[in-house]
Amino acid sequence: MFRAVLDAIDLRILKELQADGRMTNVELAARAGISAPPCLRRVRKLEEEGIIEGYTALISAPALGYDLVAFCMVGLKHQSEVNLKAFAARVQQWPIVREAWMINGDSDFLLRCTAQNLTVFQDFVIEELTADEHVDTVRTMLTIRQVKKLGLVEI
Repeated sequence: MFRAVLDAIDLRILKELQADGRMTNVELAARAGISAPPCLRRVRKLEEEGIIEGYTALISAPALGYDLVAFCMVGLKHQSEVNLKAFAARVQQWPIVREAWMINGDSDFLLRCTAQNLTVFQDFVIEELTADEHVDTVRTMLTIRQVKKLGLVEI
C-alpha cells in the first residue's frame, strides 16, 4: 500500500471533514482557503485514492437503548491461517460486535461490543462467543464511561 502525499490544503480538508462531514463544499472550501471547484476536485481525488473511505452519521448508542459497551479479548485454540480466517468470518455475523481487530500478544482478537444491557451481552458471550468451535479463551472488560472520543486519525 502506498502512503499518500498530501499538501497543507489536503490536510485542512481532511481535518474539516473529519470534524463535520456534512458541511457543504462551499463551506469546506472557505475553511480550506480555496475556491469551491478545486476543493471539490481535491475531495473527489481523496475519495478515489481511498483516503476518504466514506461518510457516516455518528449515532448515540444510549439514545437508542444500547447502554453497554464491552471489550472481549479472544484466544483461539489454534492460530492457523484457516482458523483465523474462519473466526474473522464468524465475527462478521454477530451484530453485537461493532469492531474487531486481530491482535498480537496473549489473545488473537479484540472485539468491541455494544449491547442493550448486561444480560444481552452475557447471553452473547455464553451462547455465541465461547460456544464458537475456534474459541479457547475469552476475557471480557465492561466499560464504565468513555473519557475520550476523537476522529480516527490525527490530522
